[in-house]
Amino acid sequence: MESRIIEVTSLGDLLLRAAATWPDAEALVFPGQRLTYAQLAERAQRVARALQGHGIKPGDHVGILAPNLVEVVDLIFGTALAGGVAVLINARYKTTELAYVVENADLKLLFTTNRIADFVDFVDLLYAALPGLRESEDPLSLVLQTAPMLRSVVLMEDSDDQAGVLAWQQFLAFADQVDTQAVWTRRSRVAMRDPCMMMYTSGTTANPKGCRLSHEALVRNAREMSIRFQINSEDHQWNPLPMFHMGAVLPLLSVIWAGARFITDSHFEPDAAIAAIEAEKPTIMFTAFPTIMAALVGHPRFNPDKMQQLRLVNNVAPPSQLLENMKVLPNAVHVSAYGLTEACGVSCNGSADEDDETRANTCGKPYSGVQLRVVDPETGVDMKPGERGEVVIRGFSLFEGYYKSPEKTAEVIDEQGWLHTGDLCCLDEDGRVSYQGRIKDMLKVGGENVAAVEVESYIFTHPAVHLVQVVGVPDGKMLEVAAAFIELVPGMECSEQEIVDFCQGKIASFKIPRHVRFVTQWPMSATKIQKFKLQEALARELQC
Repeated sequence: MESRIIEVTSLGDLLLRAAATWPDAEALVFPGQRLTYAQLAERAQRVARALQGHGIKPGDHVGILAPNLVEVVDLIFGTALAGGVAVLINARYKTTELAYVVENADLKLLFTTNRIADFVDFVDLLYAALPGLRESEDPLSLVLQTAPMLRSVVLMEDSDDQAGVLAWQQFLAFADQVDTQAVWTRRSRVAMRDPCMMMYTSGTTANPKGCRLSHEALVRNAREMSIRFQINSEDHQWNPLPMFHMGAVLPLLSVIWAGARFITDSHFEPDAAIAAIEAEKPTIMFTAFPTIMAALVGHPRFNPDKMQQLRLVNNVAPPSQLLENMKVLPNAVHVSAYGLTEACGVSCNGSADEDDETRANTCGKPYSGVQLRVVDPETGVDMKPGERGEVVIRGFSLFEGYYKSPEKTAEVIDEQGWLHTGDLCCLDEDGRVSYQGRIKDMLKVGGENVAAVEVESYIFTHPAVHLVQVVGVPDGKMLEVAAAFIELVPGMECSEQEIVDFCQGKIASFKIPRHVRFVTQWPMSATKIQKFKLQEALARELQC
């Protein structure tokens, strides 16, 4: 019988624990930047002091809109040490989504960057999303009608030529007003179930929902991942995923739990990724999404002989693709995962003691302490092994509810505390999970959850659109992409490109329909449009 003492610490203390245990070990590797645990802890504590000096109180929300940067890690841990909640905003959001999240999240501070302005100009996006920001005379005390709680927007650079925005050194200067003891007092008062992080996740509603995650959920789940992957202080993990996604945050925390090294970059680019993997020689690759793995394996410079040190690869893909990946990198154990943001990212992983077929066809067993069942979606009765039903989850890893939306929280968590995921899965005789799809009207575009109603709601604002229905269709690169079926207002005209152009810059690019079809009649049941018939018709047309 397994017997382990469950160690629990706050998110901020997780880093301080690592710094005390492995002070000189490298914690974080970016191109041109390498930080030890002691250095990372020192930076995070300075950020915590600056946050307190700027007036951040326990429970206040601090927004982060950026690609992967060292400063993002500083802010995640600094906010936790200051007792605040780090709100990690999807860097692919455009003006409509940003305006909603900044207001809905009640952000007190919002951090962003102009470091990749050639690719994405976040400051210009915020100017468009937050009327009055550019014209603000006092960046220390903003007064914005559309974001009444927001007090400052802070640039993670020292440039001070952006109107209405604080420079990084101006923000850090607030640390001089707060001594180290004030940070230690604040961090000592953190409760384990206090929220310390919030991510916005798409559901079946028109707008994304703020998913609040606690110190306990994040740290214990990271510990369980570390144990499942057998991570130790000699490991190096390469992870190209964005830090506004649990696919990066949870693995980062699992590495910090074990005192290992985390290797990443501001964005994924296959050529740079191959170079980094060859130079840094990671023992673990957390590619996660099939689009990333395919880009690596298909690259002309990909050479498995230079990756002999790899012992584990985490990737999610159809079983046939996972088996092919296993052939390409035969020295590594390839595992898959099942999870969702509401359950702290990952609830199951495969393990080294399973054979290739098992690891390709299942996502492994739940983590220790996570209760998982597969039930009939209508009756709640447990399904037999091999029978498909809805996954329900209960345990320490569950979120603390959707922010300012108790009614939506009540829709997914029942009276016994089970989270109803909306995912169809089955369990084998040994309790391993196999993912089978979604019950709800959701798409999975290149690993990103997309609510059909969210895309529909925006397209419906086009003056020529009378009715729109969005479905998912298979795609060789993204696995699934959005397709919009549109009935036009009588007498109005519109083209496919006009619909795509209407979405550009307003909703994230991965949500924009790749296919647009105009219809005059809908396939109907007695009362509802039969979306599956739209999907089938387009799949036949596209021969996919």
